[in-house]
Amino acid sequence: ATCPNYLSLSPLNVAPLCYSVCHCSLIKMADSSSDTDQNVELWRIKNLIKRLQDARGNGTSMISLIIPPKDQIARVSKMLGDELGTASNIKNRVNRLSVLGAITSTQQRLKLYNKVPDNGLVVYCGTIMTDEGKEKKVNIDFEPFRPINTSLYLCDNKFHTEPLQELLESSDKFGFIVMDGHGTLFGMLTGNTRHVLHKFTVDLPKKHGRGGQSAVRFARLRVEKRHNYVRKVAEMATQMFIQGDKPNVTGLILAGSADFKTVLSESDLFDVRLQPLIIQLVDVSYGGEAGFNQAIELAAESLGNVKFIREKKVIQAFFEEIAQDSGKFIYGMKDTLACLEAGAVKTLIVWETLELERYQMRNTATEEEKELFLTPEQVRDQSNFLDKTTGVELEVVDNLSVVEWMANNYKQWGCELEFVTDKSPEGSQFCKGFGGVGGILRYKPAFLEYDESSESDEDDFM
Repeated sequence: ATCPNYLSLSPLNVAPLCYSVCHCSLIKMADSSSDTDQNVELWRIKNLIKRLQDARGNGTSMISLIIPPKDQIARVSKMLGDELGTASNIKNRVNRLSVLGAITSTQQRLKLYNKVPDNGLVVYCGTIMTDEGKEKKVNIDFEPFRPINTSLYLCDNKFHTEPLQELLESSDKFGFIVMDGHGTLFGMLTGNTRHVLHKFTVDLPKKHGRGGQSAVRFARLRVEKRHNYVRKVAEMATQMFIQGDKPNVTGLILAGSADFKTVLSESDLFDVRLQPLIIQLVDVSYGGEAGFNQAIELAAESLGNVKFIREKKVIQAFFEEIAQDSGKFIYGMKDTLACLEAGAVKTLIVWETLELERYQMRNTATEEEKELFLTPEQVRDQSNFLDKTTGVELEVVDNLSVVEWMANNYKQWGCELEFVTDKSPEGSQFCKGFGGVGGILRYKPAFLEYDESSESDEDDFM
C-alpha cells in the first residue's frame, strides 16, 4: 500500500549493516507533533546515509533508485524489466546473479506502492560485503521528509546518497551584515553552522573639526566618506547574497552599533532584490565576529527555526542550572544513566557524533548479563570482553552506538532528546568539557544528594 506520511526504514537504523535480509518497518514522521520526534527521525536518516555510504559490494550489484514525485510506478517497473533482460547477458556468473537478485528485490519493493508518494520514493537494494568478507543482502525503501526532484537509477559497487544529503542541508540560509564606524562583516547562518563570508575595515573622519580647517568643508568630506562607505557595503552585499541573479539567502539581518544599518536599509544604493529580505535591524554593542555572535542571539526570535538557535537555547538552559547550583543537572554516562532509569531526566542532551558503544554482554557460564559502555579504543582491547574473575569470554548479546540506543529508548525514559554538535562555542564546551552526555532534571534525585553528602563527609575527615 502507498505510505504517503510514513518513513520506511530498515533495521539499519538500529544496528550496523550486517543483516542477511533487512525487512522494513514504518515510522510515522511527516505529521509528528513533537519537534523532538522530528529531530530524532532526521538524525536517523543522517545515520542511515552514513551507513549506506560506508557499504561496499562486489561488482555492480548495488542499486540506487530515486523516483521523483508525480512520476509513474509503472514506468519505473517497465524500466527495471528492461534492465533485468540486459543484466541476464552479464558474463560473470557471480556478478550476474547478484545484479539479477538486486533488480528483482527492487521490483518487489515497488509492488508495495500503488503510486509514488507525495515526496518521491528512495530505494536501495543490493548485496554488500561485511568486514568479515561475507555477502549480505540489504533492501531499503522510504519516502523522504522533503520532496526530492532528482530522478536516479544506478547499478554500482556502492550506494549513491548524494541527492539525500542535499535534502538534509537546511534550506533556510540567513545573511548577516554587521556594520559600524570601524568596518563591516558579512556572514551567513545555515542550520547550526555560521560562516564569515567577508570583512573589511574603514577609517571614517570624526565629527569634530581640526584647527585652521573649514568646518563646512570638513563636514562635506565627512558626509562624502560616509556615503562612499554605504555604497561599498551595498555593492559588497550584492556580491555576497546575490547568485545567478537571485538572492541566495532566505532573509537578511542588519546589525550595528550606530545608525549605519538604518541608512543602508533605506538607501537607494541597496539592491532592490535584497530589500524585501530584510527581517530585522539589530543593535549590537560590538563589531566584527563578536557583533556577529551577538546579532545571532538578538535575532533568535526571527531565526527560531534554525537548529543553531535551538542548540544554543538547550545548552544555555543546562549551563544556567549549573550556574544556579540547583542540582537539577547531570552529566557523564554513569550518572546520566542512573537518572534516566529513575525517570528524573526532563531533557536528555547528547552529542550527535559521540563515539561510545553500548554492549549487552552475557557470561555463558553463569548466564549473568551486564552492559558495558566502551570507547573505540576500549573496543579494540579484547580484555574488555573477558570476565574479570574467571577469564571466560563474554558473549555479545547486543551492540549499538550510545546515540542510537538513546534515540531508540528516550520515550521509555519519559524525556525529550536533544542532539547537539560541537560547531557552536556552547556546543563545543558541552561536548568536550562534559563528555557529550548530560541532561536537565525534573528534580534532584536522592542518590545524588547522598553522593554529595558522602563527598563532603570525606572532605571534612581529610
